[in-house]
Amino acid sequence: MDQYIGKMLDNRYEILDVIGVGGMAVVYKAYCHRLHRFVAIKVLKKDLASDAEFRRRFHEEAQAVAMLSHPNIVSVYDVSRGDDLDYIVMELIDGITLKQYMQKKNGSLNWRESLYFITQIVRALGHAHGRGIIHRDIKPQNIMVLRDGSVKVADFGIARVMSAAQTTLTQEALGSVHYISPEQARGSHIDARADIYSAGVVLYEMLTGRLPFDGDSAVSVAIQHINATPLSPRELNPEIPPGLEEITMKAMASRIDQRYLNAGAMLRDLEDFRKNPQILFHYNLASFHGAQPMPDEPTQVVEGGTGAQSRRQRPPVRTRPAPPPPPRRREEPPEEYEEENSKSKVIPIVVIVFLVGAALILWLTFFSGIFNKAPTAEVPDLTGMTLSEVYGDPELSEKFKVVQGSVEYSDQFEKDQIMDQNPKPGKEVEEGSTITVTISGGQEAVKMIDVKKMTYEDAVKALQEIGLKVDTPDYEFSDDVEENRVISYSPAKGTALYPGDQVHLVISKGPKSQTVIVPSVTGQSIDQARRMLENLGLKVGSTEEIASEKDKGIVVYQSIAPNTEVEEGTAVTLHYSKGPESKPISSQPISVTLPSDRESVTVRITVDGQEAYNQVVNTSVGIVTTSVEGTGTQQVCIYIDDELVETKEVQF
Repeated sequence: MDQYIGKMLDNRYEILDVIGVGGMAVVYKAYCHRLHRFVAIKVLKKDLASDAEFRRRFHEEAQAVAMLSHPNIVSVYDVSRGDDLDYIVMELIDGITLKQYMQKKNGSLNWRESLYFITQIVRALGHAHGRGIIHRDIKPQNIMVLRDGSVKVADFGIARVMSAAQTTLTQEALGSVHYISPEQARGSHIDARADIYSAGVVLYEMLTGRLPFDGDSAVSVAIQHINATPLSPRELNPEIPPGLEEITMKAMASRIDQRYLNAGAMLRDLEDFRKNPQILFHYNLASFHGAQPMPDEPTQVVEGGTGAQSRRQRPPVRTRPAPPPPPRRREEPPEEYEEENSKSKVIPIVVIVFLVGAALILWLTFFSGIFNKAPTAEVPDLTGMTLSEVYGDPELSEKFKVVQGSVEYSDQFEKDQIMDQNPKPGKEVEEGSTITVTISGGQEAVKMIDVKKMTYEDAVKALQEIGLKVDTPDYEFSDDVEENRVISYSPAKGTALYPGDQVHLVISKGPKSQTVIVPSVTGQSIDQARRMLENLGLKVGSTEEIASEKDKGIVVYQSIAPNTEVEEGTAVTLHYSKGPESKPISSQPISVTLPSDRESVTVRITVDGQEAYNQVVNTSVGIVTTSVEGTGTQQVCIYIDDELVETKEVQF
């Protein structure tokens, strides 16, 4: 039996059971006797707890993560440091990891479910990044899927702590190395875009059922992240929409400058795709992986048709001219000279005939060139294309020479697209003519401004004036920042952004008031429930008498669930029973359509929360029909394998 089970930590947390063991800690289920709720406690292993520097980093990271508050992040409630025990108290999750969920679904998910999950993951990353916290180890094993289908990201900050204890890529790191960014694999400095890459790998795996890179060792997988190009998702699953593939590959771009700038930018594309699954973003997927020049390399001018870099002609080598030959000595003609001279008088006639013939040929050639023009072609419209696309068109390269001119900012054309050309489209020119193109440098960047402690309205106005958008803000309590003023923002001040990029703000709700744990008052009389709530500083809101099988005056519903932490003065709505009414009991047939993706399922039917049917059935029958009993109008819920598939009102 584990040494901690049954013990009470800090006279508050009762250890109940072991629920998980990791590389650095053991996770226990515990009960908090102060707030009357179940929690998860992560206790640092003793071999790591003996390292003072490791313990210090462990607590610093845990305290930073405890400041996060987001529905898609596992909450950290408390951090404790004692002489012989270090632990973190966290939210207890009723669910399974995303990895386990995918295994239950035979490895892959449909694109709609993948979109639903990745959107929540990216929202969690955006919240953490806005507070300066990078996860560093995003993978399905660190993402929890709850019963209601929502997800929560766990272990923020843990990867940074573990890096102190593990400095090499060993076989133990193989589970994480499948998801690390190229800059992590190189051991380079990383920023929030490393998490974007890992989220892209998770999306890739959800959509395709396989990892982009695999190998026998952590090192071999890491090298592939740096050098290799993965198969595109649609090559593995053609049913994936092209727009979602574009989002996946942009998030996974090996070059950090071609990835999404931040989680907000990726979330914006996900939202656009959710609204219109036929959308295309026109990203150049081929450029995300491969041997393109890095941003700090000089631009290369490429000759049309060959794709080779143009070469300058070397200047001719200058040499000293050779001295003229010495003059020949004049000699007296021989005696036979006169005879030979007379024979040669016919030579000038031949020369004259030759020169006249040559001139005639030149004349004919010149004038025939006037009347026989070179072939012409119409200048094509190259706007919107990239130079790579132009040079990849053999017909275009055969007729024209395309060269790059200037690079200019543009709000209409994406970076690297051709935005203008000379000659203009439609003009008739000789084949082989040069077309000079102007290349878009993308939108002109602006610097993120400091909006801290501005009012929400002033911050939005200031950001909009420089072309930036503001997404839905988060609200947090603050003892230092007045209500409705900016606590923090992301990206950070000075970050280069482009018009249309989104900024995330965290707005103050002012100082946090005293909180109260809501008790359970169902089953109590309405008067007793009222006293219990008011004694705790809560208010009773509206009350309503409803039909119920409970005795008259007994509370059957409270609007805020028990054990919920709320502010003092919060109103709780109560419903109490009129007393049982005698109504005739009748039965109604209920038909359930069975899924075809598994051999058997468990079908469960409840009537007003009471189980009326629970059977394992073979899906080959297609539809199962049964009768359930009830009185009046009651709510019938149908579950397949514990997943709610239908809710309806039935008149009995």
